[in-house]
Amino acid sequence: MIRKKEALEYHSQGRRGKIEVVPTKPTSTARDLSLAYTPGVAEPCLEIEKNPEDAYKYTAKGNLVAVISNGTAVLGLGNIGALASKPVMEGKGVLFKRFADIDVFDIEVNETDPEKFIQIVKSLEPTFGGINLEDIKAPECFEIERRLKAEMNIPVFHDDQHGTAIISTAALFNAAELVDKKLEDMKVVFSGAGAAAIACADMMIAAGVRLENLWLCDTKGLVFEGRTDGMNEYKEKFKKPTSMRTLGEIIAGADLFVGCSSKGVLTPEMVAAMAPKPIVFAMANPDPEIDYPTAKAVRSDIIMATGRSDYPNQVNNVLGFPFIFRGALDCRATEINEAMKLAAATALAALAKVDVPESVSKAYSGQKFSFGPEYIIPKPFDPRVLLWVAPAVAKAAMDSGVAREPIADFAKYREQLEGLQGRSKDVIRTVLNRAKADPKRVVFPEGDHPQILRACQAMVDEGICKPILLGKIDRVRGLIAELNLDLSDVEILDPETVPWRQSAVDLYYDLRKRKGITRFEAERQTKRRIVFGALMCRMGRADGLVAGLTQYYPETIRPCLEVIGTLEGVRKVCGVYTLVLKNRVVFFADTTMNIEPTAEELAEIALLTADLAQNRFGIEPRIAMLSFSNFGSVNHPAAKRMQKAAQLVKAQRPDLHCDGEMQADTALSADILAENYPWADVQGGANVLIFPGLASGNIAYKLIQRLAHAEVIGPITCGMKQPANVLQRHSDLNDILHLTALTVVEAQQK
Repeated sequence: MIRKKEALEYHSQGRRGKIEVVPTKPTSTARDLSLAYTPGVAEPCLEIEKNPEDAYKYTAKGNLVAVISNGTAVLGLGNIGALASKPVMEGKGVLFKRFADIDVFDIEVNETDPEKFIQIVKSLEPTFGGINLEDIKAPECFEIERRLKAEMNIPVFHDDQHGTAIISTAALFNAAELVDKKLEDMKVVFSGAGAAAIACADMMIAAGVRLENLWLCDTKGLVFEGRTDGMNEYKEKFKKPTSMRTLGEIIAGADLFVGCSSKGVLTPEMVAAMAPKPIVFAMANPDPEIDYPTAKAVRSDIIMATGRSDYPNQVNNVLGFPFIFRGALDCRATEINEAMKLAAATALAALAKVDVPESVSKAYSGQKFSFGPEYIIPKPFDPRVLLWVAPAVAKAAMDSGVAREPIADFAKYREQLEGLQGRSKDVIRTVLNRAKADPKRVVFPEGDHPQILRACQAMVDEGICKPILLGKIDRVRGLIAELNLDLSDVEILDPETVPWRQSAVDLYYDLRKRKGITRFEAERQTKRRIVFGALMCRMGRADGLVAGLTQYYPETIRPCLEVIGTLEGVRKVCGVYTLVLKNRVVFFADTTMNIEPTAEELAEIALLTADLAQNRFGIEPRIAMLSFSNFGSVNHPAAKRMQKAAQLVKAQRPDLHCDGEMQADTALSADILAENYPWADVQGGANVLIFPGLASGNIAYKLIQRLAHAEVIGPITCGMKQPANVLQRHSDLNDILHLTALTVVEAQQK
């Protein structure tokens, strides 16, 4: 559940909105700027004047799409106007970038007259490689798209129409196969006659459904011959000679129901009246025409799809538009035609029949997917969708004669597409979904901190963990009420009043009595919430701990080390930062614990960090022991210490890829390694960097975090008996979420 305050803060905190423009060329010197602007910019301008096609060579036009709306039909909000639609259009731009690395300018046009709107969009053609029309009401949207497609020489695509049509047609191909029915024999009934419904109907007819077998209903009932009320030219071709007037009458014996309308339109009685092995696409959002559990209870033989992510077979437009535009842009298509849309649907249907890799399963909380009634279309976060749909669309553009720059080598093209998909994009999502699969009890000693409470609300809503809040109960409840949160099911404990407090005191005294702790001191120390939280983990009353928002790192980690202790065989725990960059994920260790580790300690740090990468992130570790020297180029004790550490790792874990000592640029550069050190054991570049000391590790991660704007997760504590992780004092809500999810995943493994 997304709360109003959370949504508003997401959009307003930090840099306002969701997007920014980032230069792709150097701009750091006066010469750079002279090349970027005057006088250097004159040369490409003159080349484009001579040959307009060179705009694709010298500018970003070929990878730039306009998301354009007049705000007349925004999501479920209706006609809210152009300006109010801007957050949605920015969001669409984020999806283009996230799924297909396509740049977007969102353009909100304050014009509702179709003719004027068409002229405005036409005038933008020099800027863009493609136009994505969005949230324009029917029936005007049909004429707007038709005219723009005819009058512009770049792809124009109204996603509200064709996105839903493409995904639902893909689902229909597979559903029909599973129930052994031919499209041309199926009786199809539609609820809804807006942009999406008409486009779905048209595409399903193009795919094989017979027009005479397709029945269209809207808010006024069935579209029949002689009806005048609520009709328009786009509904006319669907009218039928019949005395029936309602959805309830026409649904009897239907093989397929397609809903693009509203909640509750399809009743259980209607579903019961459908043909054997019925197919129901109830795609109204956020609530479908009939609820999935209700429909399944009525008909066990049903195959059903909805627009919701919490039910099987989600019809989600994000499976379409990013990849369709990717293929269209890459072959310089002049339009997105019916052949290209059908190719996208066919590719999606085919992908659903292919074995689903473990990486996709992990991204969805460990769910297993295989072709069948509950898996007829791929999942939106399946990275293979780009590799299947974009080439299919490009090939269809070439075959239909609209590709101005045909792709010569599709194998190479797929490699290029794979290069757009850095694993970094899905790393955090995978961790969150793994946590959701089996949420654990996590204790938060700073249970009266507003940021912790807000994060706990998000974690409860998402099912990431079962929070336990420590603090004065009345104060914590008062803050929850003040923040307008719903944490009624969350456990709140006061360390001074819990019934089993004496057991905690006894345990602490027993653990620390030979470390100078008296019974009186044990009573006093266990009133400290960080100590009490650690004791809860030791006693099995919590599965993990997250703290540190109000204390310095040593004040938080020391009690955890004293009470929870290290794993058997581990001499020193370490702190690891995970840096998520655009196209790679890198683990930095040690960044928080060991000031001048020995070679043996460095080897242990490397092994702990490798296990973190492999077991909690699902990333195959390639370990580099960093130094100022490359493989013996400097004869110095500091370099030899890193050499020895690498040898110890290989001796203990010969299955791991580890080498060193080496310089940081060598470790990270696949080209340097391949050209100069082809025998090194970290070909392709390292992703686990072991620093020679705390100073270098801590400085390095902070520099990259600030200068490269990396997303940072950590510090992650490795080597403890039970997970206890320390937040940075300036952590935001997402930092708390991510570190807690990692704590849960570690608890699952233990």
